[in-house]
Amino acid sequence: MQLHFSPSMRSITISSNNGFIDLMKIKVAARHISYRTLFHTILILAFLLPFVFILTAVVTLEGVNKCSTFGTLIGPGCLGRRLGPRLLGRVDDSGQKLVRDFYKILNEVKSGEVPAGLKLPDSFDQLVSDMKNNQYDAKTFAFLLRGMMEKFERDIRESKFAELMNKHIAASSIPKGIHCLSLRLTDEYSSNAHARKQLPPPELLPLLSDNSYHHFILSTDNILAASVVVTSTVQSSLRPEKIVFHVITDKKTYAGMHSWFALNPAYPAIVEVKGIHQFDWLTRENVPVLEAVENQNGIRNYYHGNHVAGANLSDTTPRTFASKLMARSPKYISLLNHLRIYIPELFPNLDKVVFLDDDVVIQRDLSPLWDIDLEGKVNGAVETCRGEDEWVMSKRFRNYFNFSHPLIAKNLDPNECAWAYGMNIFDLRAWRKTDIKETYHSWLRENLNSNLTMWKLGTLPPALIAFKGHVHPIDPSWHMLGLGYQNKTNIESVKKAAVIHYNGQSKPWLEIGFEHLRPFWTKFVNYSNDFVRNCHILES
Repeated sequence: MQLHFSPSMRSITISSNNGFIDLMKIKVAARHISYRTLFHTILILAFLLPFVFILTAVVTLEGVNKCSTFGTLIGPGCLGRRLGPRLLGRVDDSGQKLVRDFYKILNEVKSGEVPAGLKLPDSFDQLVSDMKNNQYDAKTFAFLLRGMMEKFERDIRESKFAELMNKHIAASSIPKGIHCLSLRLTDEYSSNAHARKQLPPPELLPLLSDNSYHHFILSTDNILAASVVVTSTVQSSLRPEKIVFHVITDKKTYAGMHSWFALNPAYPAIVEVKGIHQFDWLTRENVPVLEAVENQNGIRNYYHGNHVAGANLSDTTPRTFASKLMARSPKYISLLNHLRIYIPELFPNLDKVVFLDDDVVIQRDLSPLWDIDLEGKVNGAVETCRGEDEWVMSKRFRNYFNFSHPLIAKNLDPNECAWAYGMNIFDLRAWRKTDIKETYHSWLRENLNSNLTMWKLGTLPPALIAFKGHVHPIDPSWHMLGLGYQNKTNIESVKKAAVIHYNGQSKPWLEIGFEHLRPFWTKFVNYSNDFVRNCHILES
C-alpha cells in the first residue's frame, strides 16, 4: 500500500503495492490548506487505510484460492467478491439470474403436460429419496411437485364429496334408537289399554277449539323430537295450563306417537294426537298436486335415487354439491312437510296458532306471540336477509329460485327478503280471506311441469311465493336458525333465543349433530323413561 502526494500538493493517491490498482484519489482545493483540515484528512485516512488494505488482500487471495475465503464461517465463500462490489456500487446479478431461471422453469412446467412415464412419489420422504437416487434436474423436480400436488388435490376433493354424500345418507336415515322407540311404542299401543286412552280426555275436548288458549301445531313422524318440542314448550311457559298442542303424524307413526303422549302426559298442557288419515278434509281431490309429488316416479327418483350417478363432480364445488344434496332430502315430498299450507282447513275453528317444526327447542315463554299485532298480515316470521351469515341469515329470493327461468324472472324480485319456516304465527282469520293455498298449488304445478327447474328446495320456495305480501316481520330474538348448519354458532346467542332451530342436516338426535349444540336439545329428553333406556337412546 502506497501513499503519493502530487508535487503541487493538489491531490493524494492511494495505490496497491504492485502499482497496478489505484484504490483512491483525493483532490485538494487549489487554495491553501489549513493545518486543521490536513489533520482531519490524515485522521480519516488512518481509519480507512487498514480496511482498504484488508479488502484488497481478500480480493487478491480469492483470485488465488478460487473463492474459498471465509467460506466455512459465514457462507459458501467469496466474501470479497460478495462484499467488495456492494461497497463499490456494483451488484452481482448471479442470484437474480438464478431466480429468473427458476421462474422460467416454473412457467414451462405450469403450461406443459406432466410426462406420462413420470412416477409420482407417495410422500415427501420418497420424493427426497428419488431425487438423491435419480439425480433429477430442476425441471423434472418441478414436474414431480406439480404432479404430486394435483394428485393430492384430487384425492382431497373426492374425499370431500364422499363425506358430503355420507352425511346426506346419515341425515336422511332414521337412527336405530328412534326406530326402536317407534316400534316398541306401537307394540305398546296394541297391548296396553293405557297407551290407547283418549287424548285429550272427553271432558277436555271443547278446549281443542277454544281460542282463549294458546294453540301450537306440530307436524312430524319423529316421536322423540315431538316429545322434546312439547316438553321444552311446557317447561318454558309461564302459564303451561293455557297450552294446547295439536300433534299431527302419518298413519304408520300414529300408534307410537299416541302411546308416548298417553303414557307421558305433558300436564298441565293439553295434547291432541291425530294422524293424517283422520282428517276428512285431506282427500286426493283437495291435495292433487301433493299426490302427484308423492307418486310420480320421476319425482320420487329425484329425491330417493342415486345422487352421484350421472353427476359431473368435476364441474361443481363441494359447497354447491352439499346444497344440491340438501335440496334432495326425501322429506320434501312428504305430505307432513307440506301440511302447514292446509292449517286453516284442518282447524276451521281456530283463529290464531303458532306452527313449530320438530327440530326446534323452546327456551322462553311464547305466550307474548299471541299479543303481536300482525297488522292484517297472515304470517308472523323472522326475516332471514338481515345477518352476515351466508348460510342462514343472508337469504334473499335469489338464493332459492332459478331466475334464468322466464316465469321466475317475470314474477319475482331476486333481492326480496326471505323469511323463516319453523316458528310462525299464523292469523287464520286473515288467511281464510286470501288465495294462499291456491297460489301454492299453482306454483307447485308449474315447477313440476318444468321438471323442477324453477326451484329445488322443498316447501319454502312455493311458500315464499304464496305468502308474498302477507308476511309481518317479527323480532329475530324469537327464532334463531342454523344450529344444524353452523359448527361455530355463537353459544351466548343460542342461550338468549326464545326458539332455537336445528335446521340443516346436523340434527341433535343424529351422530352427525354438533356436540357443543346438542345439550340444548338433550336436556329435554327423558332418559329415565323405560322405552328410551331400552332403545339405548343414551345421553352423549
